[in-house]
Amino acid sequence: MSANEPTDPTPTEVTKWDPGFTARVMGVLRPLIKGYHRAEVRGLDDFPTGGALVVGNHSGGLFAMDVPVFATGFYERFGYDRPIFTLSHDIMFMGPTGDFFRRTGFIGASHENADEALRSGGVVVVFPGGDYDVYRPTFAGDKIDFGGRTGYVRAALNAGVPIVPSVSIGGQEAQLFLSRGEWMAKTLRLDKLLRAKILPISFGFPFGLSAVLPVNLPLPTKIVTQVLPAIDVVAEFGEDPDVDEVDAHVRHVMQRALDHLARERRLPVIG
Repeated sequence: MSANEPTDPTPTEVTKWDPGFTARVMGVLRPLIKGYHRAEVRGLDDFPTGGALVVGNHSGGLFAMDVPVFATGFYERFGYDRPIFTLSHDIMFMGPTGDFFRRTGFIGASHENADEALRSGGVVVVFPGGDYDVYRPTFAGDKIDFGGRTGYVRAALNAGVPIVPSVSIGGQEAQLFLSRGEWMAKTLRLDKLLRAKILPISFGFPFGLSAVLPVNLPLPTKIVTQVLPAIDVVAEFGEDPDVDEVDAHVRHVMQRALDHLARERRLPVIG
């Protein structure tokens, strides 16, 4: 190859998304999502074109179904020409399953990855509350709590894309989440070893009490996801917005929508 001959760009995490493989995976997951969890995704009719940052609450612990539920509805509505990328903890890519997650759109949670994915026209899903949110106690299951994290606002501003709030209900009923176990994680120094600040304690089926291990199976709780109208941050808050003000607004509209879903719910798990 001569020095002047063009070469392929270096692959990035974003370029590893495989639409054909993702379609096959969704074909396998869809009966679980639609049957076991009786999932509904609402509000996709007015979803914006181009890059968009979907900001959601995170539910369900180890078996969080937020991404599969959203992806099932989104890909059914729009097909596989437009990828969904999910900003994820590095632990997702450890071991032999790393390639699986990368090919289905999971990318490391960095501003660089988010910016590349958004500028490529992709839909990027972020859960600002992360593990702090996904293991919140069941009795606080209907609360929007990002643990003070606001970096998602800057990610949307940097890429020039709208924020699309999305709320989900039902996942925190998959088992009884009792405590985040922050004190236990600190005692065992998991924050130093695994960058984990929690060691959640829950009660579920079939093993009863669990601190991650033994792994209980999720109950067949009905999950409903409501996608909300897009927020154009610059149009609503100006060229140099106050990040905390934007974050407060996003959480406010999400809490209002989640409260509405909670009022619709008749019984835990059944929905």
